[in-house]
Order: sequence, then structure tokens, then C-alpha cells
Amino acid sequence: MNDDLPEMMPERPTLKLIKKGENINLSKLDPTIRGITIGVGWDLKAFEGNPVDVDTSVFLLDKNDRTREDEDFVFYNNPEGRGGAVKHLGDSRTGAGDGDDEQISIDLVALPFEIVKIGFVLSIYDINLTHDFGAVKNLFFRVTNNETKHEMFRFEMDTDSSFGTAIFIGYFERIGSDWTYVSQGEAAHGGLDKIAAAYDIVVAEQVRG
Repeated sequence: MNDDLPEMMPERPTLKLIKKGENINLSKLDPTIRGITIGVGWDLKAFEGNPVDVDTSVFLLDKNDRTREDEDFVFYNNPEGRGGAVKHLGDSRTGAGDGDDEQISIDLVALPFEIVKIGFVLSIYDINLTHDFGAVKNLFFRVTNNETKHEMFRFEMDTDSSFGTAIFIGYFERIGSDWTYVSQGEAAHGGLDKIAAAYDIVVAEQVRG
């Protein structure tokens, strides 16, 4: 080895950005995948006035696109589901700072086989619904391998008031032994309670834990 040559650094993998409506087979991207962490981040377009609080929620769905019980709905007031297979790792109420504002850890191996979809929804916590996603910018959704800490892909979105008060950000679907992510980026109107009701979950009142 020639000591006069500069040390070669290992090549860093190219960040994979996906678009709205794009599908990506997580298992083919990394056949060793067993667990993932979802990182969601955003910034506010302006800091004057009342803060805008964005929340990340997870719905564990069966073949009928429905939850089976309350434990299949993971959000700020129910931070664990399926015996800890899905964990909400903390609630950011401001979106301040760099990097992820909220994270969800998922043990794919520990999920019951009857759960065939994992849906992700972003919603604005505002009981009076005076805010919408027009107040938010630099929104992203990224997936990291829990074991290697490698970011597998990222979905970035430009938002405006047309997105209303919630966004169906996308979902993972189990097809055989593979998990495929489908990016949506679709607007939804109404509070988290209205969205949860579509999955057979009753949210009696939006109360912080």
C-alpha cells in the first residue's frame, strides 16, 4: 500500500427520492430488512402568530382496509401498537430545528400476518381547524433501516392550503413476504377524528397525553 496516496473513503449511496404515486419494493431494495424507522419533518412558513402543530399517525390495516381494534391506531395519545411492534417515538408541536420532527419505529417481523397495510397520515392538531397545510413547507417522509441506519428512500412534498388539514402521506403493503411502499400525498379535510372514523376508530376527543 502506498502511504503517499490519499485514503479512499467508501462511496456513500445516492439518496433515493421518490415521487407522488410511485411504488417502491422495500424488500427488494434491501432483502435483509427487518425493522424500519419512519422520519417525518417539516418547517413553518412563518413563525409569527399561533404555532402550527403537525402530527404523524399510523393505521395498521387488514385486507379490508380497516383496523381491528384500537391498538391498531398509533398516534400521540397511543404511542405503541401490536405489543410494541409499532412505536411513536415522540410528539413535536412546533417543527422547529433540523432533521426529523417525529419518528415511528416499526418491527416488520413482529407484525401479525393479518396486518397487510400500514397507513401514514399527517394531520394538524387544531380543534378549531383554523390552520391548514398552507402554513407548512419542506415536508418530507423518509425510511431508514433500523439495523444499518441507512436511509433507504425519501418522499418530499410541496404543500399549500389545498391540502386542507390532513394528508394521506402513503402506506406500506404486504404482498407475500415483501413490503411495498406506495406514496400518496393526497389531501384530506377534517380533523384526525374524522380520518380515524374511516378506519373504524372512534376518537372521542382530541386531548394531548
